[in-house]
Amino acid sequence: MNPLTSILGTIISGFVLSIIIVLVLGTSGINLWELEVWAHVLVGITWIGLLYYFNFVQVPAVGEALGDEGGPGPAAINKYVAPRALLWFRWSAVATWLTGAAALETMGIGIVNAFTLQSGAAVIGIGAWLGTIMLFNVWVLIWPNQKKILGMVEASAEQIASAKKVALMASRTNTLLSIPMLMCMTGHAHGLPF
Repeated sequence: MNPLTSILGTIISGFVLSIIIVLVLGTSGINLWELEVWAHVLVGITWIGLLYYFNFVQVPAVGEALGDEGGPGPAAINKYVAPRALLWFRWSAVATWLTGAAALETMGIGIVNAFTLQSGAAVIGIGAWLGTIMLFNVWVLIWPNQKKILGMVEASAEQIASAKKVALMASRTNTLLSIPMLMCMTGHAHGLPF
């Protein structure tokens, strides 16, 4: 059976291949922090990848579909794609924050030192603050408003119009914040001086 015929088989195969690489290279120094950082990057790519998908692909495509009177309209995206993408989006946001917090503790920086921007933790602390703001936006602004937009909860036409604005601005804010957040997260590991 080809593992690439299912998403679960593909994911399991990716983990198996990762383990094989570690064993073949003879790397015996893999520690908890490295595993936490790997998990943090993995779920973070899922979160930010979906954020970029929504902003660069789905929102413009739905806008075009709404303006195309003879076309299929946005119903398929809104009914089938958006709810699934939003499920992965919001839970990968939580997983990213949790694995990042765990890595901060394991690597000895500490959550408190990072969030109070202590010496040696300022750059990663700024990244942690930006990620926290983004997590807040996902759960408090984007998700509740997307439920109205997608018809998952009852809302009037006026409430839906307002929800579209709030969700879009929160999503665009997250896109903006993701750029310096990624710089801070990678910069810490590569010696940014602050």
